Amino acid sequence: MPNIIKDRAIVADDYHLIGEVGSFPSSDILVSLDVWQQQREQVLAHPYKKGVVLKPDQHPELIANDIGCFNLIAIAFPAFADGRGYSYAVLLRNRLGFTGELRAVGDVFKDNLFYLQRCGFNSFAVRADKDIDVALQGLNDFSVSYQSSIDESLPLYRRRLISA
Repeated sequence: MPNIIKDRAIVADDYHLIGEVGSFPSSDILVSLDVWQQQREQVLAHPYKKGVVLKPDQHPELIANDIGCFNLIAIAFPAFADGRGYSYAVLLRNRLGFTGELRAVGDVFKDNLFYLQRCGFNSFAVRADKDIDVALQGLNDFSVSYQSSIDESLPLYRRRLISA
């Protein structure tokens, strides 16, 4: 099993990615949106944890009514320059109320982990050609953030007023 970063620790990934319609293994599963839409009832009947992968052109509203069915939502980043996943994470956390594991997959590496975390991701499948131990350090690149975000509800100037 490959390793991922989850909640600031390197752990084994318990989910098995299911790319095609078919039978499911006796384990936690991660399915594409297509498999979810084609085999919704079979996925729901699976007795293990369930997750879905959204591609950049698959808006979170497509699963809005099913948010409670998933333990994990993975958002694919096919390229560093594609930032839609950041917005999707904020939508999932704020507007749709998703509280489960939110995982960034694809072009994920040290330089973007801190920013992904600020948008609500708590799990990261680091690119295969990158060192996961080095990537983990990216979560601590900055000690203070000025703006409010998912991980900090108040901007820095308001936090300073409260502590003064």
